[in-house]
Amino acid sequence: MKLQMATLLMAWFGVLSCVQAEFFTSIGHMTDLIYAEKDLVQSLKEYILVEEAKLSKIKSWASKMEALTSKSAADPEGYLAHPVNAYKLVKRLNTDWLAVEDLVLQDSAAGFVANLSVQRQFFPTDEDESGAARALMRLQDTYKLDPDTISRGELPGTKYQAMLSVDDCFGMGRSAYNEGDYYHTVLWMEQVLKQLDAGEEAAVVKSQVLDYLSYAVFQLGDLHRAVELTRRLLSLDPSHERAGGNLRYFERLLEEEREKTLYNQTEAGLATQENFYERPVDYLPERDVYESLCRGEGIKLTPRRQKRLFCRYHRGNRVPQLLIAPFKEEDEWDIPHIVRYYDVMSDEEIERIKEIAKPKLARATVRDPKTGVLTVASYRVSKSSWLEEDDDPVVARVNRRMEHITGLTVKTAELLQVANYGMGGQYEPHFDFSRSDEQDAFKRLGTGNRVATFLNYMSDVEAGGATVFPDLGAAIWPKKGTAVFWYNLLRSGEGDYRTRHAACPVLVGCKWVSNKWFHERGQEFLRPCGSTEVD
Repeated sequence: MKLQMATLLMAWFGVLSCVQAEFFTSIGHMTDLIYAEKDLVQSLKEYILVEEAKLSKIKSWASKMEALTSKSAADPEGYLAHPVNAYKLVKRLNTDWLAVEDLVLQDSAAGFVANLSVQRQFFPTDEDESGAARALMRLQDTYKLDPDTISRGELPGTKYQAMLSVDDCFGMGRSAYNEGDYYHTVLWMEQVLKQLDAGEEAAVVKSQVLDYLSYAVFQLGDLHRAVELTRRLLSLDPSHERAGGNLRYFERLLEEEREKTLYNQTEAGLATQENFYERPVDYLPERDVYESLCRGEGIKLTPRRQKRLFCRYHRGNRVPQLLIAPFKEEDEWDIPHIVRYYDVMSDEEIERIKEIAKPKLARATVRDPKTGVLTVASYRVSKSSWLEEDDDPVVARVNRRMEHITGLTVKTAELLQVANYGMGGQYEPHFDFSRSDEQDAFKRLGTGNRVATFLNYMSDVEAGGATVFPDLGAAIWPKKGTAVFWYNLLRSGEGDYRTRHAACPVLVGCKWVSNKWFHERGQEFLRPCGSTEVD
């Protein structure tokens, strides 16, 4: 039994050692944590057999975890498709299992502690837990979900029930607070109070919540409510070390404001309302348009435009292979022309590509427009890998197929990129081509700019995850086995700025895509230049 357990541990250690940390950026990698957690439960149960008499609390925990992991391990991707399950998995492995270690240490359970200590080096980190919390908040904002909806797990397309406890919600609020995000701190701390008032049991107490909440509303400029909440805190904990000083400070500021300004009744009324705080404006100018499209709102597919969209069989410039078996082509947008192809990849090909890509997945990067250096960014949350034709015959086969469909050569194209999106995985609005005002990102390749994008959808997504074009008002939803194609450059070689696009956050599901970026060189006779700048 011990030899079998050691073999299992070594197997998933080998996988996890390649992808340590940033688990939240890839649901595909988070499935490994399901098996890791299942192994931990088994180890814990073996220990209980030895020390059962004095480990009743730990045995209760193990039973709870066994039930959970049995369900999650049966369908890891389906289970993790629910973002609350994904968040709670990261939180459990980063926080809750450490509490179990403390219990075991009290009973001198050296065997289990040694096992857990060895495995813990492959656990999610604080960065993962805060990243998972940010992901839930991103979904909250993008899809206009209130904390109560997320806490109850009432998300579209979910097949697993998942709820956030009081302590989970408190973890969300504390994570926002630690990052200076007082807007979300207020929303989640208010949810904590709501669940506590409903009688839910928790380790956290109201005085802790009011401590965070009072300071957060102060930072948002609501002095009236800061005073009110601090007074409530002092009534629960008169000896609180900071509350007394904070109250005197808040009251002094409030008095100074009264001397400077005459408050009318309307303003005074607003100051006492809950949830009137506005979401802070951020760096993305088209944030509202982008998020509306992600929700399926504001799509500019007018009846007139829709009449110009057609379906047809595509024979790829009479390529012999496509004459025999043409692809179904559907117009997704007219100008610029965006098309979708059906049955581009089979289920078997998709699974094989995922299989060879998964060990190579690494946090997706973006190129700094000023320095040209690749770096990770909060606006791109996914993991990706690059596959060469020598990696597997299926890669070469898919490359040939994209070449036949587009009529472009893959000889100067980039490698096939495979991406898996994590919790709330997204890629905010961006261009695929290199602009004239930034460092030439593709100079070292010697193949010119990215002329076109071919994007394969390798999974269905239960909710969210659309590809949207904010300037066009277009939204394209993932369908497994299909692919979309568009040109990034006009025939003149100038960038088509209308193709600025984004991958919306995945609300529910596990999103896999692969893409091929075609470059200018080698396409001179396959896509001839236009005679004017706007061709």
